[in-house]
Amino acid sequence: MSLAPADWPVAQSVEQIAANLANVRQRIASACARAGRDPASVRLLPVSKTVDEARIRMAVAAGCHELGENKVQEAQRKAEAMADLDVHWSVIGHLQTNKARYVARFASEFQALDSLRVAEALQQRLLLEDRTLDVFVQVNTSAEPSKYGLEPTAVADFVQQLPAFDRLRVRGLMTLAIFTPEVERVRACFVRLRELRDQLQQTAPAGLDLSQLSMGMSGDFEVAIEEGATVVRVGQAIFGARSTPDSFYWPTPGAPA
Repeated sequence: MSLAPADWPVAQSVEQIAANLANVRQRIASACARAGRDPASVRLLPVSKTVDEARIRMAVAAGCHELGENKVQEAQRKAEAMADLDVHWSVIGHLQTNKARYVARFASEFQALDSLRVAEALQQRLLLEDRTLDVFVQVNTSAEPSKYGLEPTAVADFVQQLPAFDRLRVRGLMTLAIFTPEVERVRACFVRLRELRDQLQQTAPAGLDLSQLSMGMSGDFEVAIEEGATVVRVGQAIFGARSTPDSFYWPTPGAPA
């Protein structure tokens, strides 16, 4: 089986975004049914990177109350501009230490923790802000040099050091699958993250929560759910295509837009 190319029309109204959300939730439910899982066990994180304020406001009106952003400063600008809205912001892209202050100030969640330097920078800034932050450890399961994240073999030692950062509330692991139409190569990335999580739960420090798996995007989240995803990060299937796509493939040939 291969993953077929997808074409997502740009959603330009509350009604269109609401219809796309309903479609994504139905796909989540169908994937859960195939895997014998409860749809309530999967959290949908809409990703609004490159989406303008007007359409984000439409998305909130359509029922989105948490949003993911890749770029920290873009996310901060949006959070400040839309402070009147009930939105929890999740930063899901790579973070430089000199930008930790932004995340500590406005974000509810950070899904790309992959170094102790970033952990320390966030800890210091969160202390100043008197806040805590949910975090996911990012793992490079595809072995692609272009991707951020820890090598799977380095995660166990990394996790052992996280209790020192008491302002970081570890929730689980995150990964990006390889971009390919070959479904089994995509699936292998998700299987590796799940198996790594299962191993780490046997040795993780007491009180450290590694139960969550953030994996799967617009084109492959159904495969991710079949392999245990508890958070799926979906952008284009909700908001429509953009110039820098988050994924290029459908999980099954002919799957609906």
